[in-house]
Amino acid sequence: MNKTDKIYIAGHRGMVGSAIVRKLQAEGYANIITRGSKELDLKDQGAVRDFFEKEKPDVVVLAAAKVGGIHANNVYRAQFLYENLMIESNVIHSSYENGVKKLLFLGSSCIYPKMAPQPLKEESLLTGLLEQTNEPYAIAKIAGIKLAESYRRQYGCNYISAMPTNLYGPNDNYDLNNSHVLPALIRKFHTAKVTNAPSVEVWGTGSPMREFLHVDDLADGCYFLLQNYNEEMFVNIGTGEDLTIKALAEMIKEIVGYTGELKWNTEKPDGTPRKLMDVSRLHNMGWKHRIALRDGIAAVYAEFAKSELANA
Repeated sequence: MNKTDKIYIAGHRGMVGSAIVRKLQAEGYANIITRGSKELDLKDQGAVRDFFEKEKPDVVVLAAAKVGGIHANNVYRAQFLYENLMIESNVIHSSYENGVKKLLFLGSSCIYPKMAPQPLKEESLLTGLLEQTNEPYAIAKIAGIKLAESYRRQYGCNYISAMPTNLYGPNDNYDLNNSHVLPALIRKFHTAKVTNAPSVEVWGTGSPMREFLHVDDLADGCYFLLQNYNEEMFVNIGTGEDLTIKALAEMIKEIVGYTGELKWNTEKPDGTPRKLMDVSRLHNMGWKHRIALRDGIAAVYAEFAKSELANA
């Protein structure tokens, strides 16, 4: 990428998109274009086509998506499949029609089969059945990878894909019905601390293992790929380290300063038993994450507590 390139960040208000905007600005890229969902509905093919014809971006980062945790993925199955298919189809096709020179599509670690060997290698895609609770979202993201791959094969487009592990950081979603496990735990423990609740309920058994990457590290990894990577195979972005949900809950409990009891609701779903990314491909290229999990959560919680205090 050149500093003068016009770069369109789709989904700039989300956790991922906003982190990528911050990273590009820090690196001296000033020609960044964005549109909120009220200005541009990415599900509307005609609107997307008109936007691309008018703006003619050189580089596109496709971070826009309908996202959520286990509950949201399981309940809003049709929405997750339809909306994500429409967004990626419209943006990728319009990028091709308007001569975008490089596109980065962002997927999710849920694309991998539920029982794929751990850690998850890029080559494991489509080798087994998906986790049922988020199958529609996973299928939409797999379709995005295949769109990028197919436009490359048929038209020679330099479209690349990256699969982030579980993310956390600024602009995360803390809504208990739709959030992922880490922000949900931060909110639960903070609320329990403020209200002096004797216990906090946590979903599942606590035994599943998860990997977490600070979104600023993801943005750094995406910037690295935009600068250095031009291959067909998508790339995992993660830490290569994981921990149990129980260990995560205890770490967050300690960081928040909550002294009550943890109660595990084993009637609730656990989801996939383990999801650890094999990040050797990215490590071999020379990129590695920088933010340790405890440090990242402490920084995120300080920001969350400050905003809660301001809104009280």
